[in-house]
Amino acid sequence: MTDTPPDRLSNDPRSPFHDEQLLERGIGIRFNGQERHNVEEYCVSEGWVRVPVGKALDRRGNPMTIKVKGQVEAYFLTPAKE
Repeated sequence: MTDTPPDRLSNDPRSPFHDEQLLERGIGIRFNGQERHNVEEYCVSEGWVRVPVGKALDRRGNPMTIKVKGQVEAYFLTPAKE
């Protein structure tokens, strides 16, 4: 494993960008210089995060999200296991 998180990662298991092993390790997101703990999906190269909007749910029971653009920094919360 590397110490660099992927360019794009999602919490949604239906997404092609979902990776359970990386999510178990823990990913921290700094968006526009501020720590964010409610990010559903992010993309560093395109500069956006997807965050839930209140407590609203879609018809499948998933949280409604909005894409917000800005500077995204991703990092691992725990070191890699050797």
